[in-house]
Amino acid sequence: MKNYLIVGNGVAGTTAAENVRKQDKEGKITIVTDEDFPFYWRLRLNEYLAGDITEEALAAKKAHWYGDQRIDLKLKTLIAGADPNEKVVFTEDKQRLSYDSLLIATGSHSFIPPIKGSEKEGVFALRNIQDARGISVWAKNIEDVVLIGGGLLGLEAGNALLKLGKKVTVVEFFPRLLPRQLDVEGAQRLQEIMEKMGFSFRLGARTQEISGNDQVTGVLLEGGESIPSKMVIISAGVRPNLELAEPLGLENDKGIKVDEYLRTNQTDIYAAGDVAEFRGMPYGIWPAAMEQGQIAGTNMAGGNLVYKGTTMANSLKIVGVDLASAGNIDAENEKESRVFTDDKVYKKIVMENNQIIGCIMLGDTKDFNKITKAMSEKKDISQVKDQILSEGFDLSK
Repeated sequence: MKNYLIVGNGVAGTTAAENVRKQDKEGKITIVTDEDFPFYWRLRLNEYLAGDITEEALAAKKAHWYGDQRIDLKLKTLIAGADPNEKVVFTEDKQRLSYDSLLIATGSHSFIPPIKGSEKEGVFALRNIQDARGISVWAKNIEDVVLIGGGLLGLEAGNALLKLGKKVTVVEFFPRLLPRQLDVEGAQRLQEIMEKMGFSFRLGARTQEISGNDQVTGVLLEGGESIPSKMVIISAGVRPNLELAEPLGLENDKGIKVDEYLRTNQTDIYAAGDVAEFRGMPYGIWPAAMEQGQIAGTNMAGGNLVYKGTTMANSLKIVGVDLASAGNIDAENEKESRVFTDDKVYKKIVMENNQIIGCIMLGDTKDFNKITKAMSEKKDISQVKDQILSEGFDLSK
């Protein structure tokens, strides 16, 4: 009977376990995580913060699912070391966990830039359920919040706190919001929507210091402006959790390097999700983690699936507004494009050689899947490019 060990219980690790079980009905599957909660919807943490859902509602897999799949889930278990020659990992509480096939799916952590004062009480990042609990407790006694960085989870946390009656100011180094997902016009439209909701913005601004003694009292910007605040949430992106790369002898750079089968340089060790780097790229998006988890899990159990990369497409709700973007959003407007805009909607299709190479949809994302399908199929749109954003136009014909 084969022994499968998965480190990390996010979408990559859980999807991998599910696919191992599809391939191997008898094998022993163990998932190890340092978290105290089964696999949950990370993107719904903001709803939990706002009090819209309970902690239990965050769970994507209930306890009985692990039982039904005969998966041993070890919560609150931190991996402290490993020996790839013996095929064993060591936990902080001195357990030895052996494996025939190992998946590293340890995800990523919030990046905290070297800002003076970032260690003070009242400074948070939002990445996991533990963070959300801490923010929730601290928010009970404060009125003013500063978000440093306009990242997705940060803006969602800001929206949740706005719903709780807090005053929220966003300090963003870039001159526009969500520079990876939106061009200048799209970002301006989102900013206007968010200002109407109650957000304040300082764009193109650098934080000099988080002020206060032990606890936060404000944020000082490089231009000299001081924003009073009893809570700061830093949303400056994520970095892969690479702690196991060295003890396992895994090649890594931006992440743990994997081939098209999601294998690392070590026999019988795979990596998937935010921690994995494929062809020089760590993806850091949910669809990629799910796809990689499926392929890694299948291949760990004897399959032969090939990973070809994931289209960088994001489809999400940001502060209650539908937003989807994919491919080259052409922020500098150097490519051919078609744009549709009205009071509530901003859409842009980017083209090259009569093919769609990117798109932005803000406020209306219903045709997003058709557009991304046409992108991946490299469909010739030379005859229809002027109608492509028309209401009801069917691109699939």
